[in-house]
Amino acid sequence: MPVTLNDVAARAGVSPSAVSRTFTEGASVSQKTRHKVEKAARELGYTPSALASALSTGRTKLIGLVSNNFHNPIFLQVFDLFTRHLQERGLRPLLVNLSNEIDPAQSLRMLRQYSVDGVIVASSTLPPHFAEAFKNAGMPVVHSFGRWSSSPNVNVVGIDNVTGGRIAADTLIQRGYRRVAFLGGPEQATSTIDRRAGFHEAIRAHPAMRYTESFASAYSFEAGRAEMQRLMAAGDLAEAYFCGDDVLSIGAMSALKDGGLAIPDDVGIIGLNNMQIAGWENIALTTIHLPVKEIIQSSIELVVSLMEDSERHPEARIFPCRLVERKTLRPLP
Repeated sequence: MPVTLNDVAARAGVSPSAVSRTFTEGASVSQKTRHKVEKAARELGYTPSALASALSTGRTKLIGLVSNNFHNPIFLQVFDLFTRHLQERGLRPLLVNLSNEIDPAQSLRMLRQYSVDGVIVASSTLPPHFAEAFKNAGMPVVHSFGRWSSSPNVNVVGIDNVTGGRIAADTLIQRGYRRVAFLGGPEQATSTIDRRAGFHEAIRAHPAMRYTESFASAYSFEAGRAEMQRLMAAGDLAEAYFCGDDVLSIGAMSALKDGGLAIPDDVGIIGLNNMQIAGWENIALTTIHLPVKEIIQSSIELVVSLMEDSERHPEARIFPCRLVERKTLRPLP
């Protein structure tokens, strides 16, 4: 039979309510009683019930983690960091896979059923109104990797994707490329829109540059490969591509290599994210670093603050991104 709270109380020689207070965060209990209860619990192998704690405190310590692109390998890093940092704070993630869902209603119903204490929307493609739906339902919410705004309606943590696009353009210009292209993710994704805008703006300032653009159907290896194959078949390749995402870049590189083209001798590639596999020796992708760890730590800090102060005014926390030089672009002249 499992060890119960009453078993611990009997071993410690205290009341069941004293045991309950010992394992309830913020409850009043003397140091002497706490020592006796914890000693008895260790001896009996007792672990407090999370469900019982939720019933007594009104807090489940569940944080809904909502995302929509499990085909992108960077989400493995995101999920790993989120779960570990939440657990370090005594919180537990409840994962919601949106797949191709863009209506927050179903996610909202699920998270209400589990009485989550907060929500983190981890996506660079969802529009701002998606996260706002959780706020309107009275849930503390943070949009990680969300779209920057000077006056956000919900807390946003991420990078300025427009600046990311400018960095990519400036990098190609400095290396002497004159025919460049943007290969983005889904055309309506907010990250695609902003990265394209920054890239286009910087290229447009150089009249001698020739610029084209196209879009993949998803942020995935398969979509990046398929779009590059289509461009190769059309017969008018650029000298270099800003692919807007590492996984698109790796898909595009696969298509180019299968087509007998060398990288960077024939075609240059620059990505964005700096996910782990981008640094593998057989890939060695030049890319723009996305500070994933800092974004996740800040997102968790914000959602915890909102749980403690629901009236906290929304803010946008933006982290700088930077170039990571590897082997998929020609060197500086």
